Amino acid sequence: MSIGGLGRLPIQRNSLREQIAGALREELMAGRLAAGGNFTVKEIAELYGVSATPAREALVDLAAQGLLRAEHHRGFTVPELSWTDFLEIFEARVMLTDSAFRRLSMQPSGYDWSRLSSLRRRAEAAARAARAGQLDVMVGCDRRFWNEMSGFLENQRIADYLDWLRVQSWMFAARFLRAREQLAGVCWDRQSELVELIASRDLAGARRMIGEYNLFTVRLLAQLAGESLESVSVLPLLTAEPAGTLPEPCSMLPTPPPPMGR
Repeated sequence: MSIGGLGRLPIQRNSLREQIAGALREELMAGRLAAGGNFTVKEIAELYGVSATPAREALVDLAAQGLLRAEHHRGFTVPELSWTDFLEIFEARVMLTDSAFRRLSMQPSGYDWSRLSSLRRRAEAAARAARAGQLDVMVGCDRRFWNEMSGFLENQRIADYLDWLRVQSWMFAARFLRAREQLAGVCWDRQSELVELIASRDLAGARRMIGEYNLFTVRLLAQLAGESLESVSVLPLLTAEPAGTLPEPCSMLPTPPPPMGR
């Protein structure tokens, strides 16, 4: 496999292992390291202008996460995720987010409202990239937006697991999206609307919109991959209306504190 065409992101010398792993993760998400591609520690070290040790450590880290496959005497290979693989990833993501929102309905979040402006910026950046059809930009903006959104759930383990699932979702989707001549307007771009539902403390509305986002995603990828939606076992979770039996105060997030100085 030739890796000469990959974008070379700047590597900071204070954290080579993490920086290389992060750069390669975005290459995988965007499909620039294509499924089935094989490369060595030496190639990665030369690509980023570092020694073999941090390059090897980064590759081993990604292999431990299941994002690469270590091949004896052959280096590392990008796994080829099937539709079945994607369904497992997608269904885990849907069930986890739905369960988290049900928990929040019973115990409203103590979300750090000072993060709301950052969440809005992330949403705007992700929506712009989606509308422009800039896949290479989109994968990073999308991941950063949802990572910021996960602060709303107040559970770092859930956030980390959802991030791992999202990376794999992009690894599956990238090859189909790259095959399209025009991506502008194809991907979901309603991030800012979701943030405003959070800002207005409309938990039921936010949960409903995330369901719409997941439904949009699986329909798009089923179409691109030539697969049937009949195999999506969590489809009822995405099409059912959120239960409205909880008392009104439990369906709303707590009011953010007023700005300091007033």
